[in-house]
Amino acid sequence: MAGELRIETEGETVGEAKWLALRELERRLPGLDRTTVEFQVVSEGERGLLGVGTLPAKVVAVAPAGAAPSAVAPAVERDPAPDESEAAGRIRRVLELAEDAFGSRFHIEIEEDDATITATCSGAELGLLIGKHGQTIDALQYLANAVLHRHGAGKEAIIDAAGYRERRLEALAAIARRAADEALASGRAVGLDPMTSVERKAVHLFLKDDDRVETGSDGSEPNRFVVVRPSGG
Repeated sequence: MAGELRIETEGETVGEAKWLALRELERRLPGLDRTTVEFQVVSEGERGLLGVGTLPAKVVAVAPAGAAPSAVAPAVERDPAPDESEAAGRIRRVLELAEDAFGSRFHIEIEEDDATITATCSGAELGLLIGKHGQTIDALQYLANAVLHRHGAGKEAIIDAAGYRERRLEALAAIARRAADEALASGRAVGLDPMTSVERKAVHLFLKDDDRVETGSDGSEPNRFVVVRPSGG
């Protein structure tokens, strides 16, 4: 239709592609009413282990011709969960703000002990929360820990999505072992795919007690990666 604005985007999931399209439409049309946007799914992508897409999902978002921008809706204020500490409530608020930004809702369950506050999210569109290579969920975890530190909570925040952290750690352990085996067999350094700082730290820890190999990091963010090489190599 003449005058309509069409945006095509890619993402790890259809949900992430839709979110990126909305972000771009709102950048071009400040105050756009999201309910007027229609989506066409070009490709749902191919999903591999842990939901990571081997081929990206693609969508086309269409803002109709003459769509009148509306006032930007304020973030939804929600009542704090009963029996939660002040620190846990701050973590919940970080995630609720993320929900408002994503335009999606998750079920948030928070557990707290003397050392950690673990917030586990479940529901649809978790690909939005996790992001490409875990970048979004790691950024939210970093932000949550910064909030706790600023208010002197003295605890660590862990942000999880339906068991993503455990599954990803198992996958990283397998990747680390394969890289060590390859480095020893070839006698050369092996560079892994780019990872977040949280994941790089996990790989370093997995291999730190293996005297046969040593690890380091190379490259610049967001493409920094772990290098595994034979000891003394």
